[in-house]
Amino acid sequence: MVQKAIRLGGRRSAARPLGNPTRGTTNPNRMRRVDRWLTGPQAWRLRPGTTGAPPIAVDLGYGASPRTAVELFERLRASESLVQVIGIEIEPDRVTQAKPLEQPGLEFRVGGFEIPTEKNPTIIRAFNVLRQYEEADVPAIWDTLRSRLAPNGVVVEGTCDEIGRRSSWVGITNDGPTTLSISLRFGDFALPSEVAERLPKALIHRNIPGERVHGFLEAADRAWLAAAPLASFGNRQRWISMCKTLRTAGWPVLDGVSRWRLGELTVDWSCVAPRTGGLALADDADPAA
Repeated sequence: MVQKAIRLGGRRSAARPLGNPTRGTTNPNRMRRVDRWLTGPQAWRLRPGTTGAPPIAVDLGYGASPRTAVELFERLRASESLVQVIGIEIEPDRVTQAKPLEQPGLEFRVGGFEIPTEKNPTIIRAFNVLRQYEEADVPAIWDTLRSRLAPNGVVVEGTCDEIGRRSSWVGITNDGPTTLSISLRFGDFALPSEVAERLPKALIHRNIPGERVHGFLEAADRAWLAAAPLASFGNRQRWISMCKTLRTAGWPVLDGVSRWRLGELTVDWSCVAPRTGGLALADDADPAA
């Protein structure tokens, strides 16, 4: 039995990591889409601050294989040579197995949502971790993670399929959730809304009429279908047209063609936030209305 409420609130042993073990399944290159976002629009966060201290990135709940943590290290190092990556797992055996892969700038530790690092990390990547929890647990988990962020840091919490072709994530800063990103492999979907089965826990049960995320995915589908004549020029051009149509219609679409051409689309959290519950907006007006 998963003891979410007990582990996330109330009293616990200081030596006991906060959270529950994941299934641990993972595959090489599974996180490439979110890592591409971290080394793209979010790369500025990795620059050393005024103290010159190396930025820290955490791969939380990397699973039975440390491969995705190693890949995160390699990708972030290509963007910022001083970054330090710490893979954190709640299962001690998984950490023991990962230890031989440690090298300067990469290490593995036992821990959970409390993030056992001496300095606050700039990036916390928690992917395919919250799927086992209840939606009601999400606000407390997000608050715990963002409380550990360095200034200008970001938590990226999301989900992807087994081989990383369909992915979505929420960007969470010190002030709370700010963005939702979806990223799909061209040729692997008929409609953008097929990403719904890989939405983050905060949204996956909200894809129903009347909820913002449902309206957003419906609008994306309509824009994608309207751009069908561009299919002869490739799905990349069709996706770019979809993004432009959404922006023109008033949806708070971020970034530009350089990101859209990757099959990526990021919007402001306000247009997808749940209407009720701990992550609802104080103002229930439709941002895209």
